Amino acid sequence: MRTNSGPDSPRYQALLALLRTADTVWNASRIFFERWDLSPSQFNVLNLLRLSSAGLSQTELSRELIMHRSNVTGLVDRLEKRGLVERKDAAKDRRAYRVVLTSAGERLVRDILPAYYAGAERVWEGLSRQRVTQAVTELQKVAENAARIAADMPRPHSEAKAAYENAD
Repeated sequence: MRTNSGPDSPRYQALLALLRTADTVWNASRIFFERWDLSPSQFNVLNLLRLSSAGLSQTELSRELIMHRSNVTGLVDRLEKRGLVERKDAAKDRRAYRVVLTSAGERLVRDILPAYYAGAERVWEGLSRQRVTQAVTELQKVAENAARIAADMPRPHSEAKAAYENAD
């Protein structure tokens, strides 16, 4: 069966449109959060913490944000310096800590959310609720496909490591 692949393929064009859209939305969100002197990633940390009264570990934050732990450390450091979050020792492991919102962080998120939700609605203007729901379903499928492809791809570093470990 012949596939229509290449630069004129509708699927390739859709992928380019998706990547451009993601970039545009990210840039718009950077501009949106400037008025509060936050980055989108910093807001995402605050918003995740808002949903978890017990706070989250840095590892949990990195998983939720799909971001390396070292990047989360910098985000938490900057938010802590502003008094928006604090680190608290974990009850069961004194080597670990939980990141929690401060009252100032809670107030800031509460101030941002109405404009944030309104902006999210505006992004989808001109599309019916049904089309938005369909888009979410389709984007989830695209994400699953991309994750499967990435998992199936050989990793150059891993191959070199395996070859070294299997050498006699």
